[in-house]
Amino acid sequence: MKEPHPLASISVLIADDHNLVREALAQALASDPNFSVTMANSCSGTLAQIKRQGHVDVLLLDIVMPGMNGLKSIEEFVKVNAEGAVVVFSGSTARDFIGQALTLGARGFIPKTMPLKSLATAIQLIASGQIFVPFGPPIPRSDPEVDDPDRLTARELIVLNHVSDGLTNKEIAWKVGVAEVTVKMYMRSICTKLKAKNRAHAAIIAAQTGMLQLPPHTA
Repeated sequence: MKEPHPLASISVLIADDHNLVREALAQALASDPNFSVTMANSCSGTLAQIKRQGHVDVLLLDIVMPGMNGLKSIEEFVKVNAEGAVVVFSGSTARDFIGQALTLGARGFIPKTMPLKSLATAIQLIASGQIFVPFGPPIPRSDPEVDDPDRLTARELIVLNHVSDGLTNKEIAWKVGVAEVTVKMYMRSICTKLKAKNRAHAAIIAAQTGMLQLPPHTA
């Protein structure tokens, strides 16, 4: 776990259970000396991290992590991190969902489709006391890097979810119930369809286009 930089002015806790997504966000922010970044991958882990280090300026919260109770969990984290801001980090851009989150005390909403280069600006605005919600119509599930994400099959999406969790091809093969060479074939197909350079790049693209939560991790 990365420890906060002593000179950083904005402390950020990234709470998300997708390993590659969490790491990508942390790297994007850690490259800026204005941020100190810590991470957690579950509800209990997030609570423990706040208890250990104290409140953070901005808690980037995925509300579908293990142990979470959906939108109801926002109230709990708003109380726990009362001196800082809680921001919902989600693939859902439904207006009623965002509205409920803000009503429950969230100080903003950052969609998983947001480009990494825009993340720092959004977090700085929230840390300054503003409420951040992307303007304009709901963000569509599309990205210039992606060649028709809907072309991924259900099995390919399952494999991609496991890749995002950091599993090896051998581990994915065991979970899905296929040969390891079959997983490699799936990965080649996924990378081709998403125009990804490698498996990590594919997982990041999928997270930014809202694909990682569909379907669930089942064979």
